[in-house]
Amino acid sequence: MSKHWEFIAQCLRTELADYGGLLHLFEAQQRSLFNRDADAVLRFANEIETQARTVGESRCRREQAVSTFAEENGCATTSSLRAMLPLIEADARPLLEALINEVNLLLHRVRRTSRHNHSMLSRAVEMHRETLQQLRPQAFTKTYSPAGRLAVAMAQPPATLRAAG
Repeated sequence: MSKHWEFIAQCLRTELADYGGLLHLFEAQQRSLFNRDADAVLRFANEIETQARTVGESRCRREQAVSTFAEENGCATTSSLRAMLPLIEADARPLLEALINEVNLLLHRVRRTSRHNHSMLSRAVEMHRETLQQLRPQAFTKTYSPAGRLAVAMAQPPATLRAAG
């Protein structure tokens, strides 16, 4: 049997660590949202974007390793690692299965936390817009889209005086 599973296990460990880093950043951003620290929220958004690219690279590397393993063992290159576990040494199966489960679990936690942060950010923007509308109603215009949805847009900015000279 091929020892290629060791490389796959390393790829899964890396992917797991990268997802953990992404989850940590989402949780830190969430704390910043609760603390109303806008600068930190923005900083974490940039860090999250960078970490998400890193996760994507790790995932591609792991998918390529699994595809290579499948090809080496006469399986379709689109076969899942879980489906190919019987091709792996019996002693290594529990390790790979545990890593697969942990990656999936962490992925679900990242998605859930991401959705939660997104909804909190969306609500904060909505509340900010509503506050501005209360303070300066003349600065906003309401229109309806062809689908019948209400859209609020900023009106033309007020003219300002410029000092010449």
